[in-house]
Amino acid sequence: MANVNIKFNNKDYLLSCDDGQEESLKKLTKFLDKKYSELKDKLGNIGENKLLLITTIQLIDEYFDLKQKITNQKQKIDEISNKFKEIKSLAIKYKEDKDIEIQKLHEELDSFKKTIEENNSLYESMLDKTTQSLEKIISNTESLSKIQ
Repeated sequence: MANVNIKFNNKDYLLSCDDGQEESLKKLTKFLDKKYSELKDKLGNIGENKLLLITTIQLIDEYFDLKQKITNQKQKIDEISNKFKEIKSLAIKYKEDKDIEIQKLHEELDSFKKTIEENNSLYESMLDKTTQSLEKIISNTESLSKIQ
C-alpha cells in the first residue's frame, strides 16, 4: 500500500491506495476538489457536509447520465451489428443464388454449344449427301448428254 498526500478544500489529507495508483488518486481528488470549489463559489458557504453531499449528487448524476449514454450506445451498436449480420446473410444468400443461376446458365450454354455442334455435323452431313447427289445427277446428265 502506498500513502499519498492530497489537498481537498484547502486541507491536507493522507490517504492510502494500492501501489501504482498514486497518480490516479491525485487526479481524482483534484477533480473532486475542483467540483467542490465550483459549487462553493456558486452556492456560498452552506456547510461542508451539505456541499460534499451536493457535489457527490452532481457527480453521481453525471455518472448515471454517462452510464445511460453508454448503455444506449451499446444498444445502438448491437442493433447495427444485427443489421450488419442480416445484410451479410442476405449478401451470402444472394451470392449463392447467383452462383446457382450462373451454373445453370453455363449448363444451358454447354447444351446450346452441343446442339450447335450436332446441327453443324448434321448440316455438313446433309451438305455432303446433297453434294454427292448433285454430282451423281451431273454425272448422269453428262452421260446422257454424251449418249445423245
